[in-house]
Amino acid sequence: MNMLEKIEAQLAALSKSERKVAVQILAAPQEAIHSSIARLARAADVSEPTVNRFCHRISTRGFPDFKLQLAQSLAKGPGWASRDVKENDNVEDYSHKIFDSALAGLERVRNQLDLALMQRAVKALSQAHKVAFFGLGASAVVAHDAFDKFLRFDLPVVWSEDIVIQRMSCINSHWNDVIVLISHTGRTKSMVELARLASVNGSTVIAITSPASPLAAMATLAITLNVPEDTDVYLPMVSRLTQLTVIDVLATGFILERGGAFQENLKRVKAALKNSRFDKHTTTESRTQQKN
Repeated sequence: MNMLEKIEAQLAALSKSERKVAVQILAAPQEAIHSSIARLARAADVSEPTVNRFCHRISTRGFPDFKLQLAQSLAKGPGWASRDVKENDNVEDYSHKIFDSALAGLERVRNQLDLALMQRAVKALSQAHKVAFFGLGASAVVAHDAFDKFLRFDLPVVWSEDIVIQRMSCINSHWNDVIVLISHTGRTKSMVELARLASVNGSTVIAITSPASPLAAMATLAITLNVPEDTDVYLPMVSRLTQLTVIDVLATGFILERGGAFQENLKRVKAALKNSRFDKHTTTESRTQQKN
């Protein structure tokens, strides 16, 4: 039972003032997760101690713990995106819902992330002879973002969204290579087959995927992100954001693991890229000249 279901189930047992808090939360759960206790109390027309009593009545440790559990419930419910976004929502409604869902999903993943496993993944990447990033569909975009980040490092990096090239790369991989496979569902047969092909060669397979999935089971290291969403109706918004954030964590860990000398090399790469761009002052001057 998620938090909203728990509140609905206990409505009859709540006092009159506590029920006001419950009704306010049920009417606008997305607002509640970002509200202060004072603001929620005003919206429900009750006192702040009443809000605290309500939180303890539904078996949470207080208002902060209640908001965390509520955010997790909103993020993990099956089909939550399509259920929250309505056909008659205006731009303010659906914009707020999408941002709120994204924030709740990221917080959920952050709190559940296996940091010891993340460190093992960082260590494997930092010691790799070659790294490949593969995904299909929306996950291919995440894999390309990872490729772009790691391409700045002093390391051979491979990326392709062509399944034939992906298969050949895994078939020809070696024991000191790392293959990073990205799939929200973890049930795409091609991705699981890639993991098998790379594993046969002794390569380290890092999967960024859902828990208890075939891909997670096949991988050497499975970074599991429990962010269910209705991908049959809406684009996989939150899963993509969490995958991108995990890639950022791995890239940052890689830089720190390689040490100071490597960071100096990275600064040189960034400096070289900076020379390919107009600075802000030049751009402003150019626009002024064009207008004149």
